[in-house]
Amino acid sequence: MRKEKLQEHLFKFKGAVFRGHNPRWSYAPNCGEGARRNGGRYNPKGVVALYTSLSQSGAWVEAQQGFRFKAQPLTICQYDVDCENVIDLTDETVLLNCGIKPSALSCAWLEQMTHNQTPDSWHLSKQLISAKVNAIIVPSFARGATREMKNIVFWQWNDTPPNMVKVIDDFERLPPSSY
Repeated sequence: MRKEKLQEHLFKFKGAVFRGHNPRWSYAPNCGEGARRNGGRYNPKGVVALYTSLSQSGAWVEAQQGFRFKAQPLTICQYDVDCENVIDLTDETVLLNCGIKPSALSCAWLEQMTHNQTPDSWHLSKQLISAKVNAIIVPSFARGATREMKNIVFWQWNDTPPNMVKVIDDFERLPPSSY
């Protein structure tokens, strides 16, 4: 990866993102604790991350992985985002200019992790985090995802800019947070 080229492609993302929660965990829609505890495609165990989607349908598909024909209960939340240092890894030009292999995004991370190998996506994430990238836009690899479905994975966020990712709950429908 060419870190010197990253800065040219960083931008501020302002807008809405969505996330599907198991209702059991809806009291902590901003925590990222599950990702830290278990690891994910773009975060090794121990690294906090908040996985979101650019669309409600993307959030649904991501949250229903493995239950394609049997929808499970789900709480969909919308978030207001105002975050700096975001990079769009769905843009082939960005990948080329920054020396990022598309295969690092699509690697079989879970299988590699299960075999005690470090997934390529984790190597990439560590490099991006060390380069002060706060979030990445990536394709959805969930079963049933379309090419248009994209996700944003946040590594740095809070309730205020410049790294704001704030759940919208104007009517206080979510249970009180314990985080």
